[in-house]
Amino acid sequence: MSGRRPGPYDDRGSLASAPDALPPGPEHQVLKSLLGAWALAACAPAEADAVEEHLGMCGSCADEALRLREAVGLLQRPESLDLNPALRTRVLETCLERRPPRIPVPDWAAAYDTETARLDALLQDFGDNEWHAPVRLRWYEGEEASSRRTTVAGVIAHLMSVDGLVAVALGLEDPLGDVRPERPTPSDRTEAYWRAARFPPTRAVRGPWREQSHRLIRTVSFTGSDTGRMTVPYGDFALPLHDAMLDRAFECWVHAEDIAEAVDYPYDPPAGRHLHEMVDLAARLLPVVLENRRHHGLAAPVERRLVAAGEPGRSLRLEIEGSGGGEWLIPLDSPAAKGSAEHEVAHVALDGAEFCRLAAGHVPPREAAAGQEGDREAIRDVLFAAASLSRM
Repeated sequence: MSGRRPGPYDDRGSLASAPDALPPGPEHQVLKSLLGAWALAACAPAEADAVEEHLGMCGSCADEALRLREAVGLLQRPESLDLNPALRTRVLETCLERRPPRIPVPDWAAAYDTETARLDALLQDFGDNEWHAPVRLRWYEGEEASSRRTTVAGVIAHLMSVDGLVAVALGLEDPLGDVRPERPTPSDRTEAYWRAARFPPTRAVRGPWREQSHRLIRTVSFTGSDTGRMTVPYGDFALPLHDAMLDRAFECWVHAEDIAEAVDYPYDPPAGRHLHEMVDLAARLLPVVLENRRHHGLAAPVERRLVAAGEPGRSLRLEIEGSGGGEWLIPLDSPAAKGSAEHEVAHVALDGAEFCRLAAGHVPPREAAAGQEGDREAIRDVLFAAASLSRM
């Protein structure tokens, strides 16, 4: 005789008859309310165990469970009912827009909340083949495109490792545990996590990544708006927490597109307001990146006198069209200078999603701009600076 606890089914696969001796009570009503979810296999493991134990003692619930299971069987079809592969994404986005959160999420964390939820919805039905599908991470270093081969599961491990920088800044557990990377940079943290794993990442990485993203949102929501002024170190640079959360939302979307491409599934860009915030973050970082490239001889030197901090100087007008659109004046000669329409020397126009893919290292700088006008050298420097925002 095995030690397995008897379940509600007899040897013929039917629900066993059970006595009606127990009077209904509060626990009965709670378990009865779970029968529909149980029939659809949508209960949590602990709830399913409680329901099945109850079915062995309550005849009326056992009969109801049998009827519900039969009804579910009639609804099941051998062919897929997902007529439009993009339907789930659209429904999720609508729910996220209309659902009032119990604890308000700060505006600066809303993009991360949305993008992690969209990626989690994409991963929900993945089988083993999809989790091990090859993915190539792409970015720019200097003047050249770089890449790193991994899998869908490896991408989620990468996101979790880098999100861990924000977790540590907030005083939460580091997903790397005792693993110590050579440097606290996103790429070194990811490589250290991959090396420390006994086996390549599998679907099991989804749970820790998902829970970490939920903890980050809960923490910033509970601690309030003042938390956004904290600093998150990235090793070679640092970002205020509100910008770091936006950076993590941006990378989550970019890598979700990588994953969707690997499994041949459609995936839409972020909502317009979130895309606008991502473009704005990149535009604010461009002058610093441009100065760094100039320091390393990768951008044209400043031939005119340096512009004093806060003073107007030569500028490039960055025009973003479509969803997330707007205009930004990028100072060219100093990060401390002020963008000025009167000192505009060049104009570049791009689609919002295309600009973000350029900043992700997914679009070659020479092929990025839909419209270019003015100083060709300044345009080239800014486009390459945008691609230099990318990293593994």
